[in-house]
Amino acid sequence: MNNAEDKAPGESGLYNRVAVLRAERGISRQQLADAMDVNYQTIGFLERGDYSPSLKLALGLAEYFGLPVEGIFSTRPLRALSEQVYGVKALTQSRAELEGSK
Repeated sequence: MNNAEDKAPGESGLYNRVAVLRAERGISRQQLADAMDVNYQTIGFLERGDYSPSLKLALGLAEYFGLPVEGIFSTRPLRALSEQVYGVKALTQSRAELEGSK
């Protein structure tokens, strides 16, 4: 569970990639909140899994990030984007496997 995307889903019961997607794009919580017309604290609660987004917010985030909703939210732990898109395992996991084979 070294990957930030593998953390527990929080009170909402949902896993999400909002923090990862926001960081990849260099967007602050405030900027994302403004784009979604919500309070910046809502984005923080959402990222921690303490808040379930409305369908409107989930669809808005999907449109904003240019991804399908299921690419952002899931009831199951999300795989690392690099693994999901490119079939590449997380670097730390790969290193651990290499060291274990020596």
